[in-house]
Amino acid sequence: MNDPTKTASRKWFKMPHTYVILIFLVLVAAALTYVVPAGEFDRVEDAATGKTLVVPKSYHEVDASPVSIVSIPKAIVHGLIDSADVVFFILIIGGTFEIISSTGTIEALTGRVARNFANKGRWVIPIFILLFSVAGFTMGMSTEVMVFVPIGIAVARALGFDALTGTAMVSLGASCGFTAGILNPFNVGLAQAIAEVPMFSGAWLRIILLVCLITVTSLYLVRYAGKVRSNPEKSLVSELEREVETKELDLNKLPRMQLKHYLTLIVVAAGFAALVWGVSKKDWWMEELAALFLTMGIVSGFCAGYGPSRIAAEFVKGAKAITYGALIIGFARGIMVVLDQGSVIDSIVYGLSTLVGELPGPIQVLGMYLFQNVMNIFITSGTGMAVTTMPIMVPLADIIGVTRQTTVLAFQLGDGFSNMILPTSSALMGSLAVSGIPYQKWVKFFWPLMCMWFVIGAVLIVIAHMINY
Repeated sequence: MNDPTKTASRKWFKMPHTYVILIFLVLVAAALTYVVPAGEFDRVEDAATGKTLVVPKSYHEVDASPVSIVSIPKAIVHGLIDSADVVFFILIIGGTFEIISSTGTIEALTGRVARNFANKGRWVIPIFILLFSVAGFTMGMSTEVMVFVPIGIAVARALGFDALTGTAMVSLGASCGFTAGILNPFNVGLAQAIAEVPMFSGAWLRIILLVCLITVTSLYLVRYAGKVRSNPEKSLVSELEREVETKELDLNKLPRMQLKHYLTLIVVAAGFAALVWGVSKKDWWMEELAALFLTMGIVSGFCAGYGPSRIAAEFVKGAKAITYGALIIGFARGIMVVLDQGSVIDSIVYGLSTLVGELPGPIQVLGMYLFQNVMNIFITSGTGMAVTTMPIMVPLADIIGVTRQTTVLAFQLGDGFSNMILPTSSALMGSLAVSGIPYQKWVKFFWPLMCMWFVIGAVLIVIAHMINY
């Protein structure tokens, strides 16, 4: 029998909208300008690297300039204006990937993998994880992964597995790639831009991270899937499986690769090759990268046989879909605008550095790692968390002797790992909604793997600090 008290409690509490959380944080920031002493560090530009660095032990108090509540709307608008280049960059990427997605190339590629490996049993699991990890570490696939969950479930059931296996090998694959973020402009690229390190630099350690995550995830999921195939009653979603009449997967109904799909893949591969070359050799920044993605989208549309109007329509559709995440950047920037106007950012950093500075080196970076994981509970958007936390963590890292690249690594790990267990994650909840898997069943399945992920992240963070990554 349901407990009416618990039911009423669940109805009473509802996680606020992300924008509400951000505005609340803006209000908290304004309140801090009244209670935190105003102060600042001296800063100098490093002649060798061009980076703006904090001068250690230069903190000093300045005249207080508290921010009134009537100034908050203006601060948010100011944040949007300050973030205009990044906001439009995200909108262009969203439009470009919608054009590419609309061509059916991703579905066709997935279908081909399914046909080629459907009879190879458990090998399908690491192959699917690897395939979707590529989408995760390049185009930042997260919420979009729910579109492919039904295909994963159909393949898994055809092999004697369950819906949980099919959902996991798709969604966890994308999550592994997103967390590693080798060429992900939405989290690593943006965080590195804020930290003033070369965009997508330090990829070698992120590749090692990806290999570790894929290996551990594949072994974990293969072990679970093997138990289910041997004894279907060991499935965590056995009730769901009994409700479904399992049928053999008709591979002929999956999309097949066509000329337009091959051409689109060539365009995307060439685009990312140009991105790597431009960033590493020509110091490309937001303007050049946005132009590259825009070109990639238009050319992909023409390769698919689209006319100009269809390309424009798909672009607008994609930009519209990502507006929510893009505007978060400006709202989050409003927090930093308020703290900056109140001259309390450096005071907060000074307080944190004093606290963290008393700890041993490895503990300091683990503290930064833990901080980012906690922040992800409230701001599940990778871009939003980057612009909220990185401006504070970067000067803190300068003071306590942690490299900026390691600081970015702490951010990306904190941004990625918990997305697959938080009920505020649209990527997770969307995938579970499509698959019909209850949230509590997913948590029971995933929490041991999440603990493994956290340990891997902690080890890599400590290693990165030890080698001055």
